[in-house]
Amino acid sequence: MKNTGIEYSSTDRTPIVLPELAELLPPLTGEQLGALEADLLKNGCYAPIIVNEELVIIDGHNRQKLCEKHGIPYRMSVFAFSDLLEAKRWAIENQRGRRNLEKWELGKIALKLKPDIEAKAKENMSMGGQAYHPSETREERSATLPNLPPIDTRRELAEAVGLGERTMGKVMQIDEHAPAVVREALDKQQLSINQGYNITKQVRNLPEEQREEAAAQAVELAKAKKEIRELDAEADRRGKIAGLFCKAFERAVLLTPTEENVRIWTECTRMRPDEIEDNIKEARELAETFSIIADILETLAPQKKEGVFL
Repeated sequence: MKNTGIEYSSTDRTPIVLPELAELLPPLTGEQLGALEADLLKNGCYAPIIVNEELVIIDGHNRQKLCEKHGIPYRMSVFAFSDLLEAKRWAIENQRGRRNLEKWELGKIALKLKPDIEAKAKENMSMGGQAYHPSETREERSATLPNLPPIDTRRELAEAVGLGERTMGKVMQIDEHAPAVVREALDKQQLSINQGYNITKQVRNLPEEQREEAAAQAVELAKAKKEIRELDAEADRRGKIAGLFCKAFERAVLLTPTEENVRIWTECTRMRPDEIEDNIKEARELAETFSIIADILETLAPQKKEGVFL
């Protein structure tokens, strides 16, 4: 990949939209698209659309579409790529840091590269195979064979989207063998890749008429377990918060802030002037914190009317 330094304006040239590139990444949510549209309407399209030397859009499809919709001019920066696969990998890498994509989403993106990577692997093997003759010496072969290493498809897919090889392998198994209900649950983030892979393995050898129902039951069980874990996690979170407040109040009520006691504190701890200044600031912040707590507690306390709680 190379930035050629060439730029065009949308008023001079019209870029080409290639569906396999436009649909490479998952679509933006309605909220994300709305925020992007509002930004473009307010500030214009300040970042250029990335195109290749044939003016095919590589990155910036959403911005380009919105600019065309509203008549907003935009710039195009021309990048040179060795082939379409390199362009796709660059687009994925460029967008991966901007979007908060789940592992399953990344895996599905990687699978879109699978035909390109398999074709490249086949081409490498073909080029090497054509030149190979068993009677040739190693030196003769090295002079005639192109130096094309074998391509590990799973590794290439994993590296393209930043997944581990084992995780990518599980995604590939799910894609090939999982019942529809498993894929749907993964799309809705109701299952992890590991859970989806394990369910796929469990039902794979069942008769076809039983596979979907068994998978559906396994998905429901996994969802129920996830819900229980989430409830347990929420109860644990609430318990920790309550514990912090209890400890804070228990320790605070032990303090008797007389001048003598504060002086003893500073002398016994050999508090430096800068530390005194820091503690003054912290004490005032704590006072504000406890004041806010008191205000909130007042809203939660039962209301009194003529000495009787309502």
